[in-house]
Amino acid sequence: MISGQMITLTVLVAVVAALIWDRVRSDVVALTGAAVLLMTGVVRPVEVQGAFASPAIIALASLFVIAYAMELSGLLDASIRRLVALYRWIGRSGLWVVIGLAGAASAFLNNTPIVVLGAPVVRETAKSLNLSPRRFLMPLSYAAVLGGCCTLIGTSTNLLVNDMAAVAGQPRFSIFEITPVGLIVALTGGLYLLLVSGRLISTEGGEEPSAEDLRGGREPGLAGGQMGDASAFAGQVALKPVKAVVSLLIFIAVVALAAMNVAPIAACAFAGAVLLILLRIITADEAYRGLRPDVLMLIAGMVVLGIALDVSGVANAATGAMIGSLDTFSPLLALIVIYGVTLFATELLSNATVAVLFTPIAVSLAEALQVSPRPFLVAIMIAGSAAFATPFGYQTNVIVYQMGRYSYLDFVKVGLPLNFLTWAAAVFAITIYFPF
Repeated sequence: MISGQMITLTVLVAVVAALIWDRVRSDVVALTGAAVLLMTGVVRPVEVQGAFASPAIIALASLFVIAYAMELSGLLDASIRRLVALYRWIGRSGLWVVIGLAGAASAFLNNTPIVVLGAPVVRETAKSLNLSPRRFLMPLSYAAVLGGCCTLIGTSTNLLVNDMAAVAGQPRFSIFEITPVGLIVALTGGLYLLLVSGRLISTEGGEEPSAEDLRGGREPGLAGGQMGDASAFAGQVALKPVKAVVSLLIFIAVVALAAMNVAPIAACAFAGAVLLILLRIITADEAYRGLRPDVLMLIAGMVVLGIALDVSGVANAATGAMIGSLDTFSPLLALIVIYGVTLFATELLSNATVAVLFTPIAVSLAEALQVSPRPFLVAIMIAGSAAFATPFGYQTNVIVYQMGRYSYLDFVKVGLPLNFLTWAAAVFAITIYFPF
């Protein structure tokens, strides 16, 4: 093994170990790995520059600004309060309607502010109906994750897989191309949450955290996967009608223009974010605060690692080994296996790590089997987000984990069956809408 491969493999193992060890933030881990690869010459400065300017980074940063503008206008807060007031009178069913709407909103907006705003309201509404909030907080988080699987912009995982696939020579996905698959997975998971999850969740938990704990205090678990805190979204914001309407219209225009292929999603979102600043709907300083640099730096660092895996030849060697073990499999069986491997990895690592590691493998595997890479890429997108068996694999899970005082076992009991159910639903839907 040549030195470049040895260095890359060592950095990869160290990054994965640090993420599992869970004592250092994952964005810091990713950037440290990128720095080592740059200093040792495995990647060139121009390649690192390209990682930080990738379309996924631009799209995510711009969408974060647009979502933050909508939050600062009071639109999200007011919408949730009014919806809950509207549905409170129909009791338990109203809570499930709110959970479903949160999932639908997560297909287009970052799901963290949605859960941060919605969780306290769901909790208080449940209490007013003499129901255990624990029966509804975990489904709220899961619904937000499922909703994010429904569009290209619903989660950073989808954007990053799209980016990495383009680097591998594959055509980019349109904004709604994965929607049929995502909807089947989301509806399947939603029915499970509605009909089954309540029987698996204990109604008794630990002492509820104080407002200070939720808004500014420490968050439990996974320093890596759970970066920063939700304090930016914790306080209620008064509705500013003009700013709310303008920010909503700009967001709708961004989605519509991207859907009609007028311009790539990164260009549309960037233009929308700049327009919000020019129209003084959000100030430049507020826009910078909404960027969530921890997420962006994590993704950029992992993209650098992905580039190193490619240029050093480690990715080709790993792909060859995997293909050698799967070359006698049918395309369907290979799809099932790669979904499962990705799903397991997502429970341990960040979404960005999984996307970087498995997207090139998915493309190479499909080419070796002489079938379309599209089904395998969609499998990476869905499996890279729809992992539910741990409380620390996704930020929204951590929020409700703390608020509901769940145990780790609560997530295993509810999330593990949901993993298998959505796995089956995803494979079924992928084979229908993305034939080999």
